[in-house]
Amino acid sequence: FCRSVTRIKLRGRDSTNVRVNKHKPWIETSYHGVITENLDTVLLDPPLVALDKDAPVPYAGEICSFKLYGQEVPFEAVVLNRTSGEGVLRASRPVDCESQKEYTFIIQAYDCGAGTSGADWKKSHKAVVHIQVDDVNEFCPVFREQLYKASVIEGKIYDSILQVEAWDQDCSPQYSQICNYEIVTGGTPFAIDRNGNIRNTERLSYDKQQNYKITVTAFDCGQKRAKEDVAVHIDVKPVCKPGWQGWNKRVDYEPGTGSKQLFPRMHLETCGGPLSGVRAMVELQTNHIGKGCDRETYSEKSLQKLCGAASGSTDLLPAPSPSTNWTASLLTDSGRDSDLIYRFDGHQAANVPDHVVPQNLTDQFTIATWMKHGPSPGLRAEKETLLCNSDKTEMNRHHYSLYVHNCRLVFLLRRDFTQVDTFRPAEFHWKLEQICDKEWHYYVINVEFPAVTLFVDGVTYEPYLVTDDWPIHASKIDTQLTVGACWQGGEVVTPRFTQYFRGSLSGLTIRPGRIETQKVISCLQACKEGLDINSLESLAKDIKFHFNPAQSVLVVEGEDVDSINTAMTKVSYINSRQFPTPGLRRLHITTTVQCFGEDTCLAIPDIKAVVMVLPPSEPRITITGSNRLIRPAGDVQGQQGVAPFKELHITSTVMKGDIHRPGVMELMHNLDYCDILVIGEELNPERESLEIHHNALLGKHLDATNSTSGISIYGVDSMAHYEQAVRQVHYRNWRPATLSERRFRLTCSELNGRYTSNEFNLEVSILHHSAPVEHVNHMAAQPQYMRPVHHPLMIHTFNSHMSAATVVIVVCIAALVVIVVIGVYRIHATHQEGSREDEDEVKDSEVDWENSALTITVNPMEVKEEKREEEEEEEDEEQVGGMTSAESDNSGEDEDEEEERGGRELKGKLEWNSSSVTY
Repeated sequence: FCRSVTRIKLRGRDSTNVRVNKHKPWIETSYHGVITENLDTVLLDPPLVALDKDAPVPYAGEICSFKLYGQEVPFEAVVLNRTSGEGVLRASRPVDCESQKEYTFIIQAYDCGAGTSGADWKKSHKAVVHIQVDDVNEFCPVFREQLYKASVIEGKIYDSILQVEAWDQDCSPQYSQICNYEIVTGGTPFAIDRNGNIRNTERLSYDKQQNYKITVTAFDCGQKRAKEDVAVHIDVKPVCKPGWQGWNKRVDYEPGTGSKQLFPRMHLETCGGPLSGVRAMVELQTNHIGKGCDRETYSEKSLQKLCGAASGSTDLLPAPSPSTNWTASLLTDSGRDSDLIYRFDGHQAANVPDHVVPQNLTDQFTIATWMKHGPSPGLRAEKETLLCNSDKTEMNRHHYSLYVHNCRLVFLLRRDFTQVDTFRPAEFHWKLEQICDKEWHYYVINVEFPAVTLFVDGVTYEPYLVTDDWPIHASKIDTQLTVGACWQGGEVVTPRFTQYFRGSLSGLTIRPGRIETQKVISCLQACKEGLDINSLESLAKDIKFHFNPAQSVLVVEGEDVDSINTAMTKVSYINSRQFPTPGLRRLHITTTVQCFGEDTCLAIPDIKAVVMVLPPSEPRITITGSNRLIRPAGDVQGQQGVAPFKELHITSTVMKGDIHRPGVMELMHNLDYCDILVIGEELNPERESLEIHHNALLGKHLDATNSTSGISIYGVDSMAHYEQAVRQVHYRNWRPATLSERRFRLTCSELNGRYTSNEFNLEVSILHHSAPVEHVNHMAAQPQYMRPVHHPLMIHTFNSHMSAATVVIVVCIAALVVIVVIGVYRIHATHQEGSREDEDEVKDSEVDWENSALTITVNPMEVKEEKREEEEEEEDEEQVGGMTSAESDNSGEDEDEEEERGGRELKGKLEWNSSSVTY
């Protein structure tokens, strides 16, 4: 029984304990908390409190812990009072808002169980906890760019030029948002709003200031300022005007440098407009230079030779000279870089000499000329004649002529009567703008009767009107060829010029017997300067370009602006002359822009620029060699004669422009003529000649003409070829008895006289041989031939202050000279024929007498007798009118008269140096 009672009691006690912790703890279903970052206390709403219905029973009614459930929850719950169930939520590690702004996790409360052992504990339901992390303003605003740039157009007010932007790393809107921007730089015409938009507060001027540099800072909503401010650059641009940019108004061109780009950085500004095509025309204006551009200015004959024209043309407007003096009265344009240009103002004309006029005009011939002509004055303009062949006397028939009438070019050709007496083509008319445009043009009329063709600057033009006329009846009336007007020899009281020309002409030529070829015509009028395009292969495929024949106008077309810009940067200027004409060349660019669906949409201003051709280094042409040649009469009389210029040298030098190494540099270039002129009396064709053999010109671009005044070698060729040719010029005199010397002058030219050499003078002295004879003169043995010695004593030392003794000495010496000369001449005259026969045998006479001196020995006892004889000679001279006694004795014979004249010439040229006379 006791054991039963005891088991009942134990069983009852256990039942009582189980019934003690019969309730679960209770908490709220959700909690909201706030924690400030970098702190550990969480403020919960509602507070963390767990209740248990088992209270106040110890353990069962007490709260022992709170447990949190979630991934890496940085919080922990702590029980502050087990009886009341109060707890607190704390951060287990630092919380960063920038890393995570909110946390959500589960919390449960646990009671203390049924006893001290903590067994039979109970847990509450799960509650959700939301924690928000409060931000701290720990970061400064930072700008997104290190530098801001913008551009504005002058004169315009902008609502926003550009926007700066800063940001903040703080997590909260309060501290992460930028609430304000501020311009730090003071005194600027700009403002900024709270969104970072910068605007100008006044109209900006490009001329006043072209760029601005300002500094901007930012503030977040916690009024924390940016750690680093930002720079803002604002450029002011002029008002956008469509046009070409990046070009220079002047381009310098150094001669000899080939092709040079004119606009290497040029581009077209279109202000953003959509374009469908661009057309640019570049024009090189050279009308003020010579005959319209930089052409070769060699002589007309040299140019024709250079271009391969057939010989036989007649230059009707040559440079004035003793042999071509009919152009001396005409007006010439000076300062035209050696271009020979004749200007006619309606009052000048010239008759071409009959021996110059071509006499063999057939059914084929060519007339060519350069002409610049403007509109004729007056409503009823008169004919202006360039070239006219008319009757010299009696009648006024025009056989052929070339004239301008009302801006029409007319060529008249009246043929003579032949077997057929019918109307034939007589007048050929051309109406062209070039005739009156006041510009230089090259006109060539090719006559293949009855067809007549006109070439203007190499382009063919057929006559628009051809009129017929009767042939001219044959007559014995001479004709007169004139230039600049027409000769009216009949039907007037006084023959005169009529139909004067007003304009400029150059290079007027007639070539009988054949017509000129297109190739030669193009060569004669070709410009040596013009426009060019470099690197054609690099141009875009859509680019089209074309030049005019003279390459003075270039047209570039394309659809893309970039392609046009590339093409324009390759436009170049080139001048192929070695010595170009210095000065300005004007450039004119006109541009047309097309838009889609419109003809033109943008007006591009024209460009005016200049190419400055710098002066070339001028050459100095120098002719050197021996200035005196002494040869026996036998050499001069021989079949070949003598070559006076055999030792001649021609060189050309320029001064170097290098300042570091200054000096003289030899330059190789071409010459276009060398003239050898006879000084003194002209050559006598009956006894002497100056000539060059045709073989000396073979293989060279040279030709030669000669006359009694000298010889001219012309053609564009090297200095070496000219030197070789001049060395082979021979002088021959087959009757040298009366000649003691001949003097010549040589000059050479480049570019028709633009650069000329020095005047090289050469004297050829002729030594005459004679057999020795006995004579009564008291002179020692002496040379038979004497070189004239020019001494100023015989001319300039006689004055009024001389003493009587000096006068006597001078008179004695003069008398002695006269006697010696007469004696030598008598010996020479007596043995002249014998010396001619013996000249071939006496070859040792080729002695250079240049340094020889004459020594005269006189018997002092005979001085008085010689003075007496001298006075008698002077009296005889006065009685016979200036002739010596020897001359008067032989005056009856013609040959002797001629020889006596030669003796007088010899006496006048011989002057005796008193220092070489020994008494």
